[in-house]
Order: sequence, then structure tokens, then C-alpha cells
Amino acid sequence: LKYQDMEKQICFAEWIVLFFFLPMLFVDEDIPADMVAEESGPGAQNSPYQLRRKSLLPKRTVCPTKNSMEGASTSATENFGHRAKRARVSGKSQDLPAAPAEQYLQEKLPDEVVLKIFSYLLEQDLCQAACVCKRFSELANDPILWKRLYMEVFEYTRPMMHPEPGKFYQINPEEYEQPNPWKESFQQLYKGAHVKPGFAEHFYSNPARYKGRENMLYYDTIEDALGGVQEAHFDGLIFVHSGIYTDEWIYIESPITMIGAASGKVADKVVIENTRDSTFVFMEGSEDAYVGYMTIRFNPDDKSAQHHNAHHCLEITVNCSPNIDHCVIRSTCTVGSAVCVSGQGAGPTIKHCNISDCENVGLYITDHAQGIYEDNEISNNALAGIWVKNHGNPIIRRNHIHHGRDVGVFTFDHGMGYFESCNIHRNRIAGFEVKAYANPTVVRCEIHHGQTGGIYVHEKGRGQFIENKIYANNFAGVWITSNSDPTIRGNAIFNGNQGGVYIFGDGRGLIEGNDIYGNALAGIQIRTNSCPIVRHNKIHDGQHGGIYVHEKGQGVIEENEVYSNTLAGVWVTTGSTPVLRRNRIHSGKQVGVYFYDNGHGVLEDNDIYNHMYSGVQIRTGSNPKIRRNKIWGGQNGGILVYNSGNHKGKFFEIESCTPPES
Repeated sequence: LKYQDMEKQICFAEWIVLFFFLPMLFVDEDIPADMVAEESGPGAQNSPYQLRRKSLLPKRTVCPTKNSMEGASTSATENFGHRAKRARVSGKSQDLPAAPAEQYLQEKLPDEVVLKIFSYLLEQDLCQAACVCKRFSELANDPILWKRLYMEVFEYTRPMMHPEPGKFYQINPEEYEQPNPWKESFQQLYKGAHVKPGFAEHFYSNPARYKGRENMLYYDTIEDALGGVQEAHFDGLIFVHSGIYTDEWIYIESPITMIGAASGKVADKVVIENTRDSTFVFMEGSEDAYVGYMTIRFNPDDKSAQHHNAHHCLEITVNCSPNIDHCVIRSTCTVGSAVCVSGQGAGPTIKHCNISDCENVGLYITDHAQGIYEDNEISNNALAGIWVKNHGNPIIRRNHIHHGRDVGVFTFDHGMGYFESCNIHRNRIAGFEVKAYANPTVVRCEIHHGQTGGIYVHEKGRGQFIENKIYANNFAGVWITSNSDPTIRGNAIFNGNQGGVYIFGDGRGLIEGNDIYGNALAGIQIRTNSCPIVRHNKIHDGQHGGIYVHEKGQGVIEENEVYSNTLAGVWVTTGSTPVLRRNRIHSGKQVGVYFYDNGHGVLEDNDIYNHMYSGVQIRTGSNPKIRRNKIWGGQNGGILVYNSGNHKGKFFEIESCTPPES
């Protein structure tokens, strides 16, 4: 066994000598006479125990004789490294009792001394020492020894576990179920190559200093390391150590693994940037490549040059699906995007990344690209946090998309995608915008505190918005306009600074099964030739009316529960003609259903009751059809027609009744 002391190799046994003879510098007057006499016998001069010891050491019963030392080397190394030879007895080999020096080393030498000796060993020698005996095995597995070796090679201040290809994560050693995570991680990462500028020359010019690490490879640049992969010098695991790496041409077309290696917060200390071209380009052949734990920047000198529209921090092209993990991604270019995923078969997995403070779009998915994007932080980008275009169809889960200087998520030109459990808030325009035949599916997201609206669907946009929480937006929670036809189902839409759902300008859509409450204006507003289907919703406790249909608004409004709103439960006005059917409209603080200023439409089979004013009011040129309704409990009457109001139908079709008995 060897330990390393700068440039000089010293035998392990010589350190044993040092620790054996160190006590000779001290005199202990309490040594018993019989112990001293025991050392004066034959062979005492050659005994490795011929030294002073403290009285608390146990009395020896065996000491080597002169005959047992014959043939031994006179050097300290040979004496202390000697192991008793086997003797043959009846044709079978049998171990002789351990020599006293060996016994003392294995059983009596204090743990602190052995650990001090082991601290000078490199990892391979330490593993060999663990094979000597049970005690050495336990001491050689000491986490402090392995932490020192681990940090010397990999720099991490917490173990980086690598249980399977494409999976890395750091742990807290105190919380890990195994006793020595430093050693376990060392074994998992041992075969990697290292990019450490300036260190390669030192490493290869001092082989004695790093004896036992001959199989480790060091490079000065990432390009050199990628060349080593192509030449099959190693398996493809590359550690990029602390530093700033500028203008390297990183084109990846094989399943390499590249990970930052630094102390503390790793990604902040390993920075890879380009000023002229895309920083990373993944090409066909990089299906299972991995890049993680580093900062990736595109930082051109001319930030507005149009040719940079095709340059990005990460460019992922056709037929490749790399893993991007725990990276910080920044672009200072004012055109293009920070991450561009483009083309058929482009399907990366991007997780735990921070795509923020970019002067353009954060994440751009287009041209039939797909991919999985989970648990990312996307914030403060100059344009949209995410663009999805031209049949792009990603899966986007648990992303935090906030404080954008434009829209949070923008899907357009036939863009699609599945968005689940994302937190989208405080963006300057809408949290989620859908345009031009885009058709995303948005499920269980929170879309809130938008500086304009929550969801904006326009210019023939579509989409399914299901079981989301949409709240506290400055304008309407949901806007639908210009022949758009989304499905809004099972959402909670509440506490908006204006309305809940606003449908205008020939908007369509299915508004179904939502809980709409506490908004400053109407829970649902329909105007200007819009014609949605509104059914099975609860619309309640609004600071304004429940449903407001005006300016030739239309639509089918059926089987909703509208209650406890500050103004009318339903308003119909200015040439509007909705169909209100089988609704429960009750407990309002004013009128149940209010037709005025040429409001028309059909009111049938509804249950209208317990309003502070009348159940139905008709005035100023309004002329609805009213039939088969139950209208009761109004404190100012059932149906009130006044100021040139009218109604179609015969009185026997208008049912006004007392409350049913319980």
C-alpha cells in the first residue's frame, strides 16, 4: 500500500514505523520492571516492540525470538511488513499466530492513528487497505476520508448520485439511508472524464503525485473532451469543472453525458457561453444525451442582428431527444429565443431548469416538435415565457411561469400542447393566450394576478381549459373573441378585478361546470353577436350581476345555478336574444332576471325565487318569451312589466307560485 505525500512515494509500513517509535521520545517512569525485563531477552534488539510504552498498554505474553526473525530484511519496511509464513501440518496448511507487530497494528493501534495514516491514501489504496481485516474495512469506509477524496476529484460539497443513465441528483449525507454516500457516489462517477482548464498538464506531468488515478482523463476544453468521446477514449461521461467557457463549438451528435462539477450551487459556477452561434446544438444521434448543472448563455455583441434569430442557448433539432436538467439558461439577444425545439422527432426532456431574464422568448416549440418540460422556472422574459406554434405538441407540467414582460404562454398557428399543474401569474399581458387555430389542453393550472387577463382566446383559437384556478386577474379571468371556440370546463374563476368570463366579438365556446364567484363585474358577460353554450355552472356572490347579455349577445344558458349576486341574477339588454332554460336563479340582492332596453330571448322552465326585488322585470321595449317557469318568493312580486315593456305568451304559460312545502 502507498500513500501520497506531494511528489514522493513513501511506503505504508514506514508510517507504521513512525507511529511505533514516536513514543520513544517520551519517558514513562511507571513502566513495571517485569515488562522491562521482558524486553531484555534473546532477540530483544530485533523486536519491533523494543520501545517505551505507557503503563496502560497491556502486558505482552508473546515476543518474537531470534529464530523467528532469521532471514528478515534489516530495513524498517521489511520488518514491519513481515507476515508469518504458513507451516505444513499433516499435508494441510495452517496459519501461524499473527506476529506481534501485525497484531498490534490490527488490534491495538488507536483508531485516530489508523485514520490519520489512511488519510494519506488515494481511493484505490484505501479500498485495498479495507481488504486487510475487518477493523481496517470499517475504518477505511469512514465518510470523512471519502469526502476529502471525493471533493478533491469532483468538487461537489454534497454527494451527486448517479443511479442510472440520465439521472443525477444531489443529496444531504445526513439524510441518506446508506452509511457512506461519498464512497457510493465516487463509485458511480469514477469513470468520467474531466474538463478542468490548466489542470491537464499538471496532472499528466506528475504521474507519481497521482499514482492510482492513471485511468482518469483530463482536458482543457469541452471540444477536446467531445473529441475524446468520438475517438472512444472513454464512455462519454464528462465533468465540466468551475469556470467560464466561451465560444466553444458544442455540436452534440452522440449520447454523451455532460454535467457541471463545482462546490456549492453548481450551475452558478460552471458557465458556458457563446457570442457568435448557438451555445449548444443537439443533432440527430443525440437521442439520450444529457446536459445538466450548468449555466448556458447566448450573449452576442450585436444583440439585435437579424441573423441571430437562428441562434439560441439551446437548439434541439429533428430526431433527437436529449435530457436537459438543472441548468440556468440566459439569452441577451433581442431576437429569436433562448431555447428552440424544432422539427419532426425533436422531443427533449427539460427539467428543473431556470429560463429567465432573457431578452426574447424563453422556450419556443415549433414545426411538429414535442418533448417533456417539467418543474422549470420561466420568468421575466421580454417576450412570451413559452411559444408553441405550427403543430408543436409538448407536454408541460409543473412549470412556474411568472413576471413575464409579455404573455406567459402563447400558442398560435395550430400550436397544441398539454399543460398540467403550472403556476402562471403576474405576466404583463394574459397568463395564457390562444390564437389562430391553436388548440392546447390546459389542466389543473393556476392562472392568476395577470396584469391584463387570465386566459385570452382570439382569432379562431380553440383549446380545452379544465379544472384550473383562474383568479385575481386585472381584467376578465377568461376572454373569448373573434370566432374562437374553446371549452372552459370545471374551473374555479374567482376574485377577478373585472368579470369572470367575457365573450365578445362573435365569440363562441362551451362554458360548462365552472364555479364563478366573487368577481368585480358580471360572472359571465356575453356581447356583440357572441353565442356560447353556458351550462351547469355556479355563478354566485359577484359584486355585480351574475350573467350579463348585451349588444346583440346570444347563447344558450341552461341548467346553471345563479345566486347571491349583488345586482340582477341575469341581465338581458340592447337587442340580445339568449335562451335561458332550466336554470335555478335565486337569493339575489335585486332582480332575478332583468330584461330592459330591447332585451329579448326565451325564458323557460327556470326556477326563480327569493329575490329582494321581483323575480322577473321587463321594461323599455323588451319583449321576451316566458313560459313554464316557477317564480316565487320575490319581495316585490313575481313578474313586473313596466315602461313600455312587453312579453310574448299567454298568462297560463307563466307560472307564479308559492314556495313548496318542506
